[in-house]
Amino acid sequence: MRTTSFSFLLGGTITFIGLNTIANAFNFAPLCQSRQQRATLVQKFLALESSENDEVERLRQKAAKIRQELAVLQGISVEEVEEEARREKDLKIAIQKSMEDAKSARKEESKNHHKARSSPIIYVPQSIEEQTRQASFAIERAFQDGITRQTVRLALVKEGNPITPAEEENGWPGGAKQMYREAGKPLTEALLREVRATATSIQTESEKNSGKHAYPPTIKAQDIWDFDGSALITAEAASGPSGDVQAMVFPNTDVKYLKDIQEIDVSLGKERLFLLVNPFWRNVESWGFNILAPNAKSKAKETIFDCERGGFQETYVFSRFSARGEDCVAIKAYPYDWELFAYLEEYSYGGPIQSAIRLGTSGEEPTSKLFTELLNSREEFKMNKTMRQLNRKFK
Repeated sequence: MRTTSFSFLLGGTITFIGLNTIANAFNFAPLCQSRQQRATLVQKFLALESSENDEVERLRQKAAKIRQELAVLQGISVEEVEEEARREKDLKIAIQKSMEDAKSARKEESKNHHKARSSPIIYVPQSIEEQTRQASFAIERAFQDGITRQTVRLALVKEGNPITPAEEENGWPGGAKQMYREAGKPLTEALLREVRATATSIQTESEKNSGKHAYPPTIKAQDIWDFDGSALITAEAASGPSGDVQAMVFPNTDVKYLKDIQEIDVSLGKERLFLLVNPFWRNVESWGFNILAPNAKSKAKETIFDCERGGFQETYVFSRFSARGEDCVAIKAYPYDWELFAYLEEYSYGGPIQSAIRLGTSGEEPTSKLFTELLNSREEFKMNKTMRQLNRKFK
């Protein structure tokens, strides 16, 4: 049977639709018996399309009226209102994409948790658990590359709290002792429970055959100087001593720590992993001239920065920056470049909720100047945080 077709305007374009297709659209049998039935279906379809077009036009007119009212209230042109709406739409898309990328990265990392641990996707962790997992992967990758002396710098937040700029800005009125008790110790212990670093070159046959490589280690903590909030935390591997790991928490530039690091370095052996967690120095220049220890700087260079087995290379770093009044984050996870982010307020959920927006990467340790340049180049950061808040308040 031949099928008759009708042409009519749909959304500004001419569309040809067969009667059988129209019949299907209305849940009728595809082959109608009479021309009258077919004509009735066509009329119904055209009436529906006309109604939908009228509704679309009504909504467009309503939107145009709202734009005009906004323009009058704000004392700007309709074109400026439309431009502002476009920027907000682009901003929401950018934030949504960033959130989806981070969610995807978390799923991928979680999926690979018991595999090679080699995911190159770096995101800003929102919880202690996410940071612990991210840092442990970086530490293990470095260890597998022969780096057994490493420095790790974690975001210091209280146990159970989220990792946010506001949380870290709360400070530590109790000083280093409080910082160690409420953040340094629990964060380091959680990290050592995750890290698996077996020195295969000294592993015995009984250790290899123990079947306990995935078992959690036994964690032991020993204070170094209580008033400094410093300690030595040891993870004794369930499979045997070849998998033992030690971490010194919050060492500073006092020469005592240089002596302790040297002693541990020798006793632990070059094959096993030794971490420095959140040391209170940035580089060798942190050791200024000290009349009581005139050779401290050269000793630090020899002990920490020029030592064998990695020179206590920074393998995981969570670093906060302030640039142009914005809260920024730089993350280094071995062996990848620095990943740079800035927080942007999102009000879709009643907020403001701060979402980390990726700005780019850097082969070298980033500076506030670099963050400022990246922020200035992004449309969503065209206004600084204060201006964004004022702009939203007076809308």
